[in-house]
Amino acid sequence: MKFDKVELANVAIRTTQYPTDNKPEFLMLGRSNVGKSSFINSMLNRKKLARTSSEPGKTRLINFYNVDDNFYFVDLPGYGYSKMSKQEQAKVGSFIEEYLVNSKNIALIIFLIDIRHDPTENDRLMYNYIVNNSNSPCIILANKADKIAVTKVDAQVANLQNQLNPLKDLLFLPYSSERKIY
Repeated sequence: MKFDKVELANVAIRTTQYPTDNKPEFLMLGRSNVGKSSFINSMLNRKKLARTSSEPGKTRLINFYNVDDNFYFVDLPGYGYSKMSKQEQAKVGSFIEEYLVNSKNIALIIFLIDIRHDPTENDRLMYNYIVNNSNSPCIILANKADKIAVTKVDAQVANLQNQLNPLKDLLFLPYSSERKIY
């Protein structure tokens, strides 16, 4: 897909800082260092729109990326490992939850997990939160598919789905920002 206008439109930590134009929001959610920013860059065909780092926990605010004035990609801070203090983690956790509870424009939740690892306890908690507290549709991306053998991708996606979603009522897809696998 080709996008003409893509820009960081808003950075927020509270409801009053969210965009007010009621455009659909495609929400990226996942633990620290799972590749949310790389996913955004690859989907929007940009190299450095969303900041990436080999160090987990760089995204500490809610970033709203305006895409052709039609919708937003919303990048939430990752949960789990981070060099933030417990107080900072609690603060970030509260504004993530505030967004999930108060945003009325979430069109799709894109929940990213690492294809190389079994879901962490935090992944399970977030998955259960999404399933039990959100009315928005959700897909799960098993990200970093380029990091395992191509012949193992389908089996690992099935394994992750069996662990998180044994009813198989949500879509699980492999993805790689590096090789554009999906």
